[in-house]
Amino acid sequence: MRFFLIVLMVLFVFFSCNKENLKEINTSNIQINLKVDRFDVDFYTSDKKSLGQIKNKYLYLFPKEITDSVALDKVNSKEEQELFLETQKLYKDFSENERELISLFKHIKYYNPNFHAPKVVTMLSNIDYNSRVIYADSLLLISLDVYLGKDHQFYSDYPKYIKENNTKKNIIVDVANTIIEKQLLPTIDRTFVEKMIYEGKKMYLLDMYLPNISDKLKIGYSKEKLSWSINNEEEVWKYFIDRKLLFSTDSKLNKRFLDIAPFSKFYLQQDSQSPGRIGVWFGWQIVKSFMQNNDVSLQELLIIDSQELFNKSKYKPKK
Repeated sequence: MRFFLIVLMVLFVFFSCNKENLKEINTSNIQINLKVDRFDVDFYTSDKKSLGQIKNKYLYLFPKEITDSVALDKVNSKEEQELFLETQKLYKDFSENERELISLFKHIKYYNPNFHAPKVVTMLSNIDYNSRVIYADSLLLISLDVYLGKDHQFYSDYPKYIKENNTKKNIIVDVANTIIEKQLLPTIDRTFVEKMIYEGKKMYLLDMYLPNISDKLKIGYSKEKLSWSINNEEEVWKYFIDRKLLFSTDSKLNKRFLDIAPFSKFYLQQDSQSPGRIGVWFGWQIVKSFMQNNDVSLQELLIIDSQELFNKSKYKPKK
């Protein structure tokens, strides 16, 4: 009897590892030509004499209303220089980030052979959260001043759930997310579960493109918030079922469970313990369940109907 138990345990470990290994792909033969331009360095170390060369190199960053005098005032601003110097403390050497970008682009190209790595430009945006990363096919802009560390003094007035993702490690996740937004067609789904699955597809793409990045970083949760999601999976799912929310078309559910927020809104006393975007986390679990139970390619996943995916996912919350 003991022998059979050992055999079963070995088989269980084997098949568990086999599922995890589905994410492991060989990208060593994929060639990526990465070009990184440091606009932040070029611009904030320029002067009246060299500014013309900088403008010629980065024409797309100098609209007509940015005259030389306006640009030089910005370069010589005490506040701007302080921001630049703080950024340089962390990003004077950008080689680690370059290696991460190359790995990401290789994984994207593995699944999308027509993908071409964009030119990467680092810059400062005066801590503009809406401009963390901008991607336009051949060009990728990264605002480094948004990634100085969650405890940096420049972010002291920002909410904790925002600061959580202001770290160096978050750059690669934001880059991947921005590219994924371009790869996945906008949804016309109306029900809550369909919206969850749409977001879950994005998260699953992150799994494929960034296999070595932790779930915590990918979803943007603190350790405590991620643990809450795992430990309360069954209860939250029951909440959705009991209140008939899955097939609801109430747009208010977006703010309650899908949009970036400090916590999700169940209208219960313990709400503040939950993470925001819990619906995104559930969409992720549903899509992972679907991919484990169905033999489909990543490209097929992107176009499959959300309702069909849900029906075939065989998703059940972990107890």
